[in-house]
Amino acid sequence: MSDPVIAARAPVGIDVEAGKTYYWCSCGKSAKQPFCDGAHKGGEFAPLAYTATQTGKVWFCQCKHSANKPLCDGAHKTL
Repeated sequence: MSDPVIAARAPVGIDVEAGKTYYWCSCGKSAKQPFCDGAHKGGEFAPLAYTATQTGKVWFCQCKHSANKPLCDGAHKTL
């Protein structure tokens, strides 16, 4: 598997709604970061579904290297 494109070297805070599913971009090519816009099609990456357990701000990974995908774990600090 090839490495994803690093969309940004910092997480992005997004207000989410409990029970709603969001599709996180795993390839890094989406123009709608951190969410999928279909730019991965024809490649080896696929979006990752994230269903919010509560309403509030969630910090989504944009470097695509988090061990806690789709959420940030600070991996961007080592890239």
